[in-house]
Amino acid sequence: MVTVVGAIGLLIIVGVNAAVAALLTRFFRVRLDTQWGPLVFALTITPVVLVVLTQVLSAIGLGFDLGTAGTVVGVAVVLPLALGIAFDYFWMPAPDEVELPERYERGGTDTRRR
Repeated sequence: MVTVVGAIGLLIIVGVNAAVAALLTRFFRVRLDTQWGPLVFALTITPVVLVVLTQVLSAIGLGFDLGTAGTVVGVAVVLPLALGIAFDYFWMPAPDEVELPERYERGGTDTRRR
């Protein structure tokens, strides 16, 4: 039987996983200069991180028994992955559109204070 505490725990797992997926997607978009690289990395590395994170969060007692492993992967990995990638690609501005101060621009001069 699903309790309110178990449902809230599952929502916490989905929320944390979605946030991690969005952050990793942003990290890959900022650090990789190729067109397909960020998406390939987000679709290959992020699910592994989300599986490990789901195991850790469920080991500390969050969530409830979803029945099958496929349901767990769908709810705790695929759904947050899709939400995180969609959040970063559709809601956040592209990394090239964000203006940085001159001292943080690539190819600039030495940024250390003298």
